[in-house]
Amino acid sequence: MSTVAGSFTLEELAGDYVIDTGHSEIGFEARHAMVTKVRGTFDDFEGRGHFDPNDLSATWLEVVIRTDSVNTRNTDRDQHLRSPDFFDTANHPEMRFRSTEITKVDDQHWKVTGDLTIRGVTKPVTFDVEWTGAVVDPWGNVRVGLEGHAEVNRRDWGLEWNMPLDKGGLLVSEKVKLNFDVAAIRQGESRQSG
Repeated sequence: MSTVAGSFTLEELAGDYVIDTGHSEIGFEARHAMVTKVRGTFDDFEGRGHFDPNDLSATWLEVVIRTDSVNTRNTDRDQHLRSPDFFDTANHPEMRFRSTEITKVDDQHWKVTGDLTIRGVTKPVTFDVEWTGAVVDPWGNVRVGLEGHAEVNRRDWGLEWNMPLDKGGLLVSEKVKLNFDVAAIRQGESRQSG
């Protein structure tokens, strides 16, 4: 039978899940001045989903991110990202992802396609997703790990601000890599604190 990280069959992992935000990260990276990468995270988010390996049409994932929680470890840059030039957090306090199709590549790798909404604009995005493990934690919870990434053009969501460089090129790349590394806990297990 197929296993994830050698410990569970996919069938044994069926159920409803909630992202453990204390042990998860959602972030992005973009080129700055064409020579370096700026990396950031969103520190306030929540997510949930349902996994049915025997009926992928019933499998889904939904994530809600508070845009004002953007964190690139630079106060001025973070304030600019919150402004109308980028996320416009006063008018668009949340961004959302809701899966529309999940396909299996192999037992460890999946394609998750869904609708990503930023600044009131919704566009499809496909993430390459990898199961990184599944365990029963010390508190009796079934816990799974997932990593994923996708590349998008931020202009598709109206994030168009930029500045030209003297020798050609742009200050901020239009292509942005979206990343996540999450732990999710199956609901209905033992719920002791940890």
